[in-house]
Amino acid sequence: MPLQRRVPKFGFKNPNRVEYKGINVDTLQALIEKTGLKAVTPADLVANGLAGKHDLVKILGRGELTTGVEVSAHQFSKSATAAIEGAGGKCSTIDRFAK
Repeated sequence: MPLQRRVPKFGFKNPNRVEYKGINVDTLQALIEKTGLKAVTPADLVANGLAGKHDLVKILGRGELTTGVEVSAHQFSKSATAAIEGAGGKCSTIDRFAK
């Protein structure tokens, strides 16, 4: 049998892919109700077990936010930005290369 039929197929893994940990707005609302935070940062998410220490955080738009809070994350979806700013909050983007 020829070599190309004996060797298994394998795919391509992009070394430049950026993976984000997605956190939904309803999860943020539950965190705010539980802890009473006025500003949510990735450090708060790590402390409450929602993200890992080295994860990049992206806020996603599922759910509803009832309190106006300042949210800092590496990226936001358009619907999450609309939900946060609609509740009277503020979105601030963190540079993923900044330490």
